[in-house]
Amino acid sequence: MNRAIVPIVVAQHVEDLAQLWSTRRIAVHSPNVALRHLARLDERLLAHQDGCVVAGSASIAIARQSLIDVTPTAVFAAATVALSLGDRQALEHVVALSDSQPASSAGLSAAMAWVSPSDLRGIGVEMLRGPSAFRRRVAVDACRLHAIRPGGALETLLGDRDAGVRATAVRLVGALGERTLASVCAKAMSDEIEDCRFWAAWSGVLLGDLGASLGALSAASRNSKYGSRAFDLALQAMRIGAGHAALQELRQAPNGGRSLMKGSGIVGDPEYVPWLIENMSIDGSARLAGEAFSLITGADLALLDLDRRPPENFEAGPNDDPDDPNVDIDPDEGLPWPDVAKIEQWWAANSGRFRKGARYFMGAPVTREHCVEVLKNGYQPQRVLAAHYLCLLEPGTPLFNTRAPAWRQQRLLARMA
Repeated sequence: MNRAIVPIVVAQHVEDLAQLWSTRRIAVHSPNVALRHLARLDERLLAHQDGCVVAGSASIAIARQSLIDVTPTAVFAAATVALSLGDRQALEHVVALSDSQPASSAGLSAAMAWVSPSDLRGIGVEMLRGPSAFRRRVAVDACRLHAIRPGGALETLLGDRDAGVRATAVRLVGALGERTLASVCAKAMSDEIEDCRFWAAWSGVLLGDLGASLGALSAASRNSKYGSRAFDLALQAMRIGAGHAALQELRQAPNGGRSLMKGSGIVGDPEYVPWLIENMSIDGSARLAGEAFSLITGADLALLDLDRRPPENFEAGPNDDPDDPNVDIDPDEGLPWPDVAKIEQWWAANSGRFRKGARYFMGAPVTREHCVEVLKNGYQPQRVLAAHYLCLLEPGTPLFNTRAPAWRQQRLLARMA
């Protein structure tokens, strides 16, 4: 080992690379994280990645040691180091371990999404053509995350004998905006596997099919493990009248309150605002109502000082009591607590800008220019919706990846301006 390499420092780089990715994995879904926050986190990740590259084979050895426990974080760090250094043997070791522990595959996919496409040269092609269904799935997912079409192999992958590969491939069709393959998505909605059916409907809607695909997506929102994802895109794709009707169904459904509140923000009609303000007075629904209000009006509650302190003794998630059976994570973690009096004043002063019966998204009608602005400055859940809208406005538009490294997103946004 080179005397200039200090093992404890290299080990810290590897450990921090793993832990920061774990933090990032949560951040890309967080309602208080914007692209500027993601950029700062990504700069730290990149610094530790560079430290591993400088250490060379020493970082490979230490990352390999960390794989005693094959966790997604350890796999991400080891795969990122191997890819960055072009060490195919080390990468093969990581891939083989991940294949044996499927729960860790998220780390491998994330590493392939994180590194530069040049670091994947030759690797993706080998995985796509190989006999391992696991490797084909990972390679197809890497294509999606880098917005790269795997050449003529895509049509073959859509008919793969492995259902996981088929589902990943049909998802790629929608993400790339491949309208020439819309008929394949329509056919895949009859697949015997739920994953394939869902991603076929999801892709079909993004490609502009607001008939059968939207119907299938709406059904999936009510009865599918993909319910939340299906619900959001279906409401975005519906005309506002159909959106109202879908929310009326939820009003009659048991336990539909949270979906109704979230959906009102996505449908975007200012008619819902007074009802949302009423719900801000109820601790259990206050933050979700505030988020729906922001989706319609574009008002950043924290930035405009329209928020308040959390109520005393309010506990929505797990606590320190070992006898408390509630171990669910607070679903509204990170959302501001709305101050009802201040928001009523704000709405009284600003409601004239909004017309009932029209759809608003983050304070403005849904246009390409406005959605690009939300991608630049909005929070992650809002940015996901903005990315969907760009596809719905112009079917065939590739889906903007709001989880990509921040500098990659910033470069793409600069070209979209």
